[in-house]
Amino acid sequence: MDNLLLNKRVVISGAARGLGLSFATACAKQGAEVLMLDVLKDEVQTQARLLEDQGLKAVAGYIDLADSVSVTQAVAALVAKNQQVDGLINCGALATGVGGKNMLDYDEDLWDRVMQVNIKGTWLLSKALVPYLKNAKAGKIVNIASDTALWGAPNLMAYTASKGAIMAMTRSMARELGEYNICVNSIAPGLTIVEATAYVPQQRHDHYVDGRALNRKQYPEDIDGTAIYLLSDLSSFVTGQNIPVNGGFVFN
Repeated sequence: MDNLLLNKRVVISGAARGLGLSFATACAKQGAEVLMLDVLKDEVQTQARLLEDQGLKAVAGYIDLADSVSVTQAVAALVAKNQQVDGLINCGALATGVGGKNMLDYDEDLWDRVMQVNIKGTWLLSKALVPYLKNAKAGKIVNIASDTALWGAPNLMAYTASKGAIMAMTRSMARELGEYNICVNSIAPGLTIVEATAYVPQQRHDHYVDGRALNRKQYPEDIDGTAIYLLSDLSSFVTGQNIPVNGGFVFN
């Protein structure tokens, strides 16, 4: 089905590369105007221009999810001329170099940074956009979690804990925002082949492939369809749910 997001405006954090960029591309191809946010300022601007070169609608902006002032400024800059916001994908997260040590050796400062970006940043951006999503009359929030929190991935404590918190926060957000007809759901991808997972040992990649019902590697485009569904009118009575998209490594 084409144009499932026609005339919608979708904000996507972490949109400079990896899953976020894949979501932005897929949403734009479905007719949405994508508002791409990332701490990688130059890179996200470049990617937005590449989408525009394809005749798609994309706007880029800088955001530091660990800084509440930056979040407020980013939202203000994006909605200054057009206050329409129909959807949000909270994909921005600290994922590179966050694992490899067990809980006894984990760095305390790294733990705090992961929580600041992955959990607090998701809350701050959602909070800033709720007034606009209310006006949409049928707003959608999609939080990107991880199946690491479903199977208890070892040597990845802070990241796993943060993604478990995303699932719990999704449920609370769904309860609180339901009165405004805003649907809030999360997606829990498996280990996906992107820049942020390049550091992951081959043994962990093999563990995933061997354990999946679909015995192959996972790529960003494997998740795009679920995100588009959750942003579209097709899912207007779906809220508070977590959908694992991992080739059957973990069943819900």
